[in-house]
Amino acid sequence: MAKQTTLGGSFSLYGKGLHTGLALTVTFNPAPENHGYKIQRIDLEGEPIIEAIAENVIDTSRGTVVAKGEARCSTIEHGLAALYALGIDNCLIQVNGPEFPILDGSSKHYVENIQRVGIEEQNAEKDYYIIKKKIEFHDKKTGSSIVILPDEQFSITAMISFESQLINSQFATLDSMSDFASEISSARTFVFVREIEPLLNLGLIKGGDLDNAIVIYEREMPQEALDKLADTLKVEHRDATKLGYLNSKPLVWPNEPARHKILDIIGDMALIGRPIKGRIIATRPGHTINNKFARQMRKEIRKNEVQAPIYDANEEPLMDVNKIRNLLPHRYPMQLVDKVIEMGSNYIVAVKNVTSNEEFFQGHFPQEPVMPGVLQIEAMAQAGGLLVLSSVEEPERWSTYFLRINDVKFRRKVVPGDTLIFRVELMAPIRHGISTMRGYVFVGETVVMEATFTAQIVKNK
Repeated sequence: MAKQTTLGGSFSLYGKGLHTGLALTVTFNPAPENHGYKIQRIDLEGEPIIEAIAENVIDTSRGTVVAKGEARCSTIEHGLAALYALGIDNCLIQVNGPEFPILDGSSKHYVENIQRVGIEEQNAEKDYYIIKKKIEFHDKKTGSSIVILPDEQFSITAMISFESQLINSQFATLDSMSDFASEISSARTFVFVREIEPLLNLGLIKGGDLDNAIVIYEREMPQEALDKLADTLKVEHRDATKLGYLNSKPLVWPNEPARHKILDIIGDMALIGRPIKGRIIATRPGHTINNKFARQMRKEIRKNEVQAPIYDANEEPLMDVNKIRNLLPHRYPMQLVDKVIEMGSNYIVAVKNVTSNEEFFQGHFPQEPVMPGVLQIEAMAQAGGLLVLSSVEEPERWSTYFLRINDVKFRRKVVPGDTLIFRVELMAPIRHGISTMRGYVFVGETVVMEATFTAQIVKNK
C-alpha cells in the first residue's frame, strides 16, 4: 500500500496578488504525517493557521477562499492542485498576505518547484477514500453537476459550455494524475471581457494582467470601452470589431479553458482532506459547485470513515491456509483465518469463510446458528498475530498471547454463509515484545465487530 508523502524541502514563490495587487510570498514546507494541508498567515500577529478543508471555505466567487476567524487566504486552488495531483499528503503553507500570488494563472510554477525539491515518503499509510458507488451533486439553477464513479485511481473529465462564439463547448480528460504536470498544470485561468470590465471598475482585480489569464473578447463592444480596458491592462489597442483572445501568449492547447477547469477541480477536491480513488465527471463546473461537492464528500467519508477492504476472490492470496499454518500454532477447530489477501508494514487484511459445518454451531445455537463473539475476537487476534510474526526471524519459534482487550463492539451477528474480512493495524511500533492493535471485522461493506487489543510476543521454550 502507498505511503503518505511530504515535500523533500521548502520552496518559495513570489508575485502579485490578483485581488490586492500586493507583492506576496508563499512558502511550501514539509510537514509531519497526518498533518494535511494547513495555511499559515505569517503576516498576522500570532501567525494563525487555517486548515484547508471544505468547511473553512467562505467564498468561491473569485477563486477559493478559506478562513479561520479573522484570518483568510484566497486563490489557493492552483497551489493545492499541484500538491494533490503530485501525491503530497502533508504540507505547511506560509503566506505573507491574504492570498496566494497569481503567478501565470496556472499550477506550472508550483509543479516545477515540487519536482525540484522532491517528494519524501513517510511511514504512515496513504489514507485513500475508495469510491464504491455513484455519488452526485446537481445545481438546478446553473445546470452544473458533478458525478463521481468507482475507478482504480483518481481521474477527471470536465465539460464546459458558454454563450460564446469562441468557447461554446469544450471538454478535457485526465485519466491519471501522473499526467498532471505535462497535460494540465500549465493551463491558465480564463475570463471573459464582459466579466472583468465591472470588476476592474470596482477595483476588485488589481494584480491581473494578460500574463496570468486567458482573456476572451467574445462580444463586440464600443471601441472607446475596449481602448479603456486595454489601457487598464497595459496592452496595445486593438480593433473592437475583431473578436478573439486578447493575450499576447498563444493558447497552450485548443481546449486550455477546459483543462484549467480540471486543474480547479483538483485544487478544490484537495479540500476533502483525503486522496480519492474514483472518476469525476463534471458538467459546467465552477468553484461553488466544486466546494459543495467537496463538503458532500466529507459528509460521505464521515459516515463511512472505516471502509471495508476490497476483496477479489479471483486474486491469488498472499497466504493460504498452508502458509498460515507455518506461522500460527493453531489447528482445527481453532485455526480461524483462511487466507491473507493484503499486508503492509503496519496492517493486514485477512479472510474467514464462515460455514454451517463449523463445530461451534452445534451448540451456539442449534436453532439459530450464531458465531460466538469471543471467536470473532480470536480470529481477529490471529490475523494480528500473522502481521506480527511475519516481521520476525524464525516466526515458528514465537507465539502471541492476549494481554488486554478494549473497546469491543459487536454491531450485528455473524451467521453461516458470511465471509468475514479482517483489517488489523498496529497502533504503535512493537516495543519490548508488546504490540497494540486496532481491528475491524466486515461482512460486505458493514462493520460487524471492532476491538482494540494488546498482545505479547513470546519465544517458545
